[in-house]
Amino acid sequence: MRIKSIELKNFRNYEELQLAFSDGTNILFGDNAQGKTNVLESAYVSGTTKSHKGSKDKDMIQFGKEESHIRTFVSKHDKEYQIDIHLKKNRSKGIAVNRVPLKKAGALFGILNMVFFSPEDLNIIKNGPSQRRRFLDLELCQLDKIYLSDLTNYHRILNQRNKLLRDLTYRRELIDTLSVWDMQLLDYGQRIIRRRSAFIGELREIVYQIHKNISGSREELNLTYEPSVQAGQFEAELAKVRDKDLKYCQTSVGPHRDDLLFQIGDVDIRTFGSQGQQRTSALSLKLSEIELVKRSIHDTPVLLLDDVLSELDSSRQNYLLGSIHDIQTIITCTGLDEFVKNRFQIDRVFEVSNGHVEQKTKL
Repeated sequence: MRIKSIELKNFRNYEELQLAFSDGTNILFGDNAQGKTNVLESAYVSGTTKSHKGSKDKDMIQFGKEESHIRTFVSKHDKEYQIDIHLKKNRSKGIAVNRVPLKKAGALFGILNMVFFSPEDLNIIKNGPSQRRRFLDLELCQLDKIYLSDLTNYHRILNQRNKLLRDLTYRRELIDTLSVWDMQLLDYGQRIIRRRSAFIGELREIVYQIHKNISGSREELNLTYEPSVQAGQFEAELAKVRDKDLKYCQTSVGPHRDDLLFQIGDVDIRTFGSQGQQRTSALSLKLSEIELVKRSIHDTPVLLLDDVLSELDSSRQNYLLGSIHDIQTIITCTGLDEFVKNRFQIDRVFEVSNGHVEQKTKL
């Protein structure tokens, strides 16, 4: 899988931009706050309809403009795709593939598979459960459209149920309608729990081996799914906490409260691990994501590295760079010293300055 080119209009700090990428390693370098990450963000939106930063559509439109366009040309399994994203300030975005409008945004998922790795991902181990659930959901939604549908419906039902719980504080006559939302919450929630469990089962062995390689066999990382409730016990548990939910006006059990446990030996490194252990585990997790996508789609994803190398020591840098030789990679960084020093293969280099991008012919 390859991104052949990206065209931007009124996106972030780019009034107009056209970039053609190599099938190998592409580097965008320049000072901070010049627009390097914006290019990666546009690629990510093209595959997932959303910003990796969680930004709203209107925030990605250039200041003073009413709309923005992203056009991405993708090659996958000898097929060509043109993905058009039309961001609008006060309306829903428009999405088209090969000039055919999509009725649902979810239909875009799976065309362009990507793994995005940013400095924030290095904190996924020590930060809260919401970030670890986000990792789960972003990857599963790219690989499994049924999961995407189930997750979307689950959160819609969850919001409706929580609203009803709040309304019940002054409209007690609505209590009989709670069971209607409970049935739907259970249906979608149980499917999500089972799919997450299977996904972590696949990911666990890959993470274990990669982490063992990075650590020089000195450490063994174990990844465990920690569901808020088991699928088969969800119905009984939801009934058990009903009074609690009514008191606090929120749903206290379900996959929206799941977590992932990372252990080295018997130590929970989320809380008690060193920064080095947490960062190595995060790197192992992202590299495992690449391998799992390869197995799932029988192709390589596009790897987006957003200024990650500056956050890693030399041994982790070398392991990362040595792992991506067969993958199209787009890397942002402030300088090229590490690549030149390590004689790392570079196929195309772009210098980014104040919203302008120039391809360099010599390093």
